[in-house]
Formats: sequence, C-alpha cells, structure tokens
Amino acid sequence: MAGLEVLFTCVRGSITCPQDAVVCLVHWEMIKSGYRCIGSGDEPRGGERRSELLPADWSSNKELYSLRYTPTNTATPLLLKAITVDSTLIFNLMDSSTQQVSDLTVNISDHVDADQLSSFDRVFKDAESLSEKVRTQLLPPQDRPAQPERKSQRDEEEERRRRGEDSDPLRIPSRRTQPQWPGPTPPFAAGGADLDPFGSRGGGGMIVDPLRSGYPRSGFDPSSGIPDILPPGAVPPGARFDPFGPIGRHRPGPDPDHMPPPGYDDMFM
Repeated sequence: MAGLEVLFTCVRGSITCPQDAVVCLVHWEMIKSGYRCIGSGDEPRGGERRSELLPADWSSNKELYSLRYTPTNTATPLLLKAITVDSTLIFNLMDSSTQQVSDLTVNISDHVDADQLSSFDRVFKDAESLSEKVRTQLLPPQDRPAQPERKSQRDEEEERRRRGEDSDPLRIPSRRTQPQWPGPTPPFAAGGADLDPFGSRGGGGMIVDPLRSGYPRSGFDPSSGIPDILPPGAVPPGARFDPFGPIGRHRPGPDPDHMPPPGYDDMFM
C-alpha cells in the first residue's frame, strides 16, 4: 500500500467521517492506475492542473463527492461521483468521451473503522480487497487487469471426467496410441490352456468356439432349421451348433447310372 499513507497524512484534517476515508483510498487507487485529478465538481474551472493530490474542497459535501480525472497520456476527462446511501457508498465513473459508466458499491463499515479516523495504521480494514474491487469493477475496461480466461462449464466437466478416468487403475483405455506387444511367455506357463480352457486370463484356451473365434463364418443359421433333419427353432438363436450330416434337401449321392449293367445299351434287353 505504498503511497496511501502519504496521501492520508496530507488530507487527515479533511477526513471527518468514514466515507471520507473510503473516497481517499479510491482516489489513491485511481492515481496508481495512471490517472491524475484535475479538480472537483461537475464542470471544469480556470487554473486547474493535473495532480496526485485531492482538491482542497474534495470533502465539502459528505452526501455527494464529485471528482474529475484524466489519464496521463490523454486529455479525456472522467467524472467520479460517490453518493452516500445509508451505510454504503455508491461510486460511478463516467467516461465523458464515450459516456460509458462503471459503478461500485462499497459497504463502509467493511473497510473503515469509524473510531480510528485519525490513525492511518488502524483506520482501514481489508484495504487490499477494496483496492481489488476498484481495479476490477470501477476502472474503465481498458485499464482493468486482464482476467484469466474462464473455461465453460462443459469444458470443466469434461476435464473432471478425464481426470477421474485417468486416476482409475481398473479403467480399460478406449484407444491406444501405440501397439501393445505381448510380453515374453513365462517359463512355467506350459499347460496353462489345460487349467484355463476358456482363455479367461488372456490366453488362447483349449476349446474352440467357431461362433466366437473371430474368423468369418458362413451365412448358415441353424436356428432356422435344417430341412428333413431339424425343425425351425430346434437350435436356439446364438447357440453353439456343430452341423451333422449333409445340409440341404438334395443330398449328393451315387448316380444310379454311374455303373450300368452289362448290355445296358442293347435295346432288345
């Protein structure tokens, strides 16, 4: 809070109520942000100059404070007004060139001890918080400190979900960025297929299931039945089925004319 004590000491005789101390701190924050005070009241007066100090009559009206400022690099005037409403002080800062207005409401008792107005070491309470509010709410937008970009709620939920998945040791990743090569076979793994016939531990197992082997299968569906052998529905859908016998109505067999008897071509027989 360097500089605030010097300013407070200069205007100590004009601080007679808690709102005076609040205005003094807000003025100090304006000076820190690169503004200079050019006078009090709504209209300019002759002989005014830029200054870091408060005007002599800055606290003459305890219900309405009016101060005018300009940036150090331009002559654009800004009008600061503070209105006392019960236990609060409402600040309005208007840019005369753009007519843009920013405001700030301060609860006086939260930041000033009314019984310690003559002591700088004890008059202000939580001065850092009030300074932060002035910088982020009252100053013109171009002079406010940059705020970190806030993520949308959807992005935050996605990030929380991803962190939760990454912290789960039992989660199976949905994709791999590189091939996973199997490790070397343990020397005592011989005969493991006999102990794990279905391959539930990651091995191949010893039972071959043609429906789940991964190889392409024919379009034959045993659940539809086999003519002259099985009626439809005899084999449940998806059940393992080992075909028996030839499939189809017209079964291949020996040709009756394959071995004709002797003299078959004799028309008189």
